[in-house]
Amino acid sequence: MTFRIVLFFTSLVLVLFSGFKPKKRQIPQLGIVAPLEQDSLVYASGFKMLGESVGRMLSPSLSEEQFQLNLQKIKKAKCKVFLCNVFFPGSLKIAGPDVNENRVLGFTDTVFSRAKKAGIKLIVLGSGGARRIPDGYDKLKAQADFAVLFRKVAAIAGKYEVMIALENLQSTETNFVNTVKTATEIVRAVNHPNFKLNADIFHMMREGESPQSIVDAADVLVYCEIAEKQNRSFPGIMGDDFKPYLQALRRADFKGYLFIEGNSSNLQRDMPISFKYITKQLAEVYAE
Repeated sequence: MTFRIVLFFTSLVLVLFSGFKPKKRQIPQLGIVAPLEQDSLVYASGFKMLGESVGRMLSPSLSEEQFQLNLQKIKKAKCKVFLCNVFFPGSLKIAGPDVNENRVLGFTDTVFSRAKKAGIKLIVLGSGGARRIPDGYDKLKAQADFAVLFRKVAAIAGKYEVMIALENLQSTETNFVNTVKTATEIVRAVNHPNFKLNADIFHMMREGESPQSIVDAADVLVYCEIAEKQNRSFPGIMGDDFKPYLQALRRADFKGYLFIEGNSSNLQRDMPISFKYITKQLAEVYAE
């Protein structure tokens, strides 16, 4: 009788686990920041998503007629126009003593309204000139005020179902929010579901920031950008090894988007090289 019971439970376990396989980690979805006019080349290079800019696609400075033409181009594109970067122009201050909140919020509402019509889900908040603060200005006060302002901006993003991703920028581009660590602190202070983090690996390398910052920001990280350190060239042109940062993404269980944002003197040559190069490094890291 005991033998039959053991046999029954052994059979049950085999049935339950016969189809069980370890869950494969999800590799980040790959895209590239490029002009919409390069859509066919981007698609032929292997990418299915591209990023544009707020100024070219969504800005209030564009007439309604210009915006409608953009909508037609977006609709016809082979690639999904997933995001726009360079949220605010340098002339519209978003940090420091010269912020005009009403102007910022009015600009924001138009951008997000247009983003929703265009099906653009993510707006990257770099905007180094707009967020530059006067030399010697209290950075802790700037951070606190910035968090208060962007809690209101995030509320508008929620209304239009758009995500904002705050980007770390190297200190040669701006003097405010230069590391993923600082950006993460601000995202947590804003504490809004539509305001998250962009970890830009190029800027991290330029600032000498450890990949561990990515792991530490796992709970707020939705998006990453990548380029080679020396000339901001596309991955694969100089041969930079990004594996320490990609391993950090894996350790953070990152399920967001990884976009190349770099420089190229020959897009037709560099885009396919870069797609294959970063795809290979991702595959190697996620297979470990």
